[in-house]
Amino acid sequence: MSKYIIRGGKPLHGSVSISGAKNAAVAIIPAAVITDGICRVENVPDIADVAVYFNILRRLGAEVRDAGGGAFEINSAGVASPVATSGDMQKLRASYYLIGALLARFGRADVAMPGGCNFGAPRQIDLHIKGLSAMGASISVKNGVITATTEDRLHGAYVFLDAPSVGATINIMLAASTASGTTVIENAAREPHVVDLATFLSLMGAEIYGAGTNTIRIHGKDRLHGGAHSIITDQLEAGSFMAAAAATGGRVEINNVIPKHLECISGKLCEMGVSIHETGDSSVVVEGPGRLRCVDVTAAPYPGFPTDMQPQAAVLLCLADGTSAVTDNIFDTRFKYIDELAKMGASIKAAGRTVIIKGVPALTGAPLKAGDLRAGAALVIAGLCARGTTEIEGVRYIERGYENMLGKLRSLGADVTSSDAPARETAAV
Repeated sequence: MSKYIIRGGKPLHGSVSISGAKNAAVAIIPAAVITDGICRVENVPDIADVAVYFNILRRLGAEVRDAGGGAFEINSAGVASPVATSGDMQKLRASYYLIGALLARFGRADVAMPGGCNFGAPRQIDLHIKGLSAMGASISVKNGVITATTEDRLHGAYVFLDAPSVGATINIMLAASTASGTTVIENAAREPHVVDLATFLSLMGAEIYGAGTNTIRIHGKDRLHGGAHSIITDQLEAGSFMAAAAATGGRVEINNVIPKHLECISGKLCEMGVSIHETGDSSVVVEGPGRLRCVDVTAAPYPGFPTDMQPQAAVLLCLADGTSAVTDNIFDTRFKYIDELAKMGASIKAAGRTVIIKGVPALTGAPLKAGDLRAGAALVIAGLCARGTTEIEGVRYIERGYENMLGKLRSLGADVTSSDAPARETAAV
């Protein structure tokens, strides 16, 4: 089992380019199943979750061709069955987007329950079921398989989401793209990758209005056609490198970003005393202060502070003057990093949905284990700014969502390597 070895204490300097957005890629790839035309998707990140999704599509009968330079062509003409129950389905959370995509294509979907990172209590798909049921789907869950069927064709419906769920919003959009009539999603998620999927579906012939607002309207079409699209850059990868620059007291130019998407992160980092300024339409420069300031952070749906950035923010606050609180109202227990940071000398404890952090002068390297994707990124940041050597196991989680993280960090002057580690109990998937 691989591990990362980090010899910390070196400020990061230089420039780094951000890859395509993981969360957009894993929504756009299954959208290609809706049509039997050829879809070209560019700026696809080279990460484990994408590789798994392509394997799932190939098992369904699609042809996936690497066109080079991060571009792939997907031909789903050979997809003849709405059954997606292979073992790969349990390897990532976003596999459930095939419910909406297969319903749109076949009027039926048999999809294995998803996997991905485990944040305590099992994640539910009740809002997905609520929306698809309103559109005329009959849904049952048995023996780990979600079965959704329609007598004829999905129809438009008014769907009010009790919470602005990204997953439910995307699944309903996919299904509604070929439903008869108009579907309205109220209290829809507004995240950038929701908008990116809407853009791709529109290029395929879908008629979608309001993506990026609380209300999305989809006028269903009889069928969609192939299209070409370049995935947006990854807001969360950019935010992680911003946090790494701040934690190490370095100065890093982060390129190939959409600054507007980073405002929810930049604002909180600036409160901590981090210097951030735009140097163009697609670049920001981040410079860490001598000492960070304590702040309170509350994860909330976009445009609020991302839940996928709260572990990285917690690392920064471990080194801030005073006491801070990090609250996550999105997931019940997304705090797997707490015990690991405590091993490094952090003064940190959980109280329900909140983590209380009292800043310390420095962190010290230690053997650590990543428990999920973003917690793993947070531990890498902690290792970069810590005194001594940090070894991180469970790096398969990190590689699910970050393209060439070690190579990019080395280009900024970090002393990081990868090595085989002795087998230990595997973290939950």
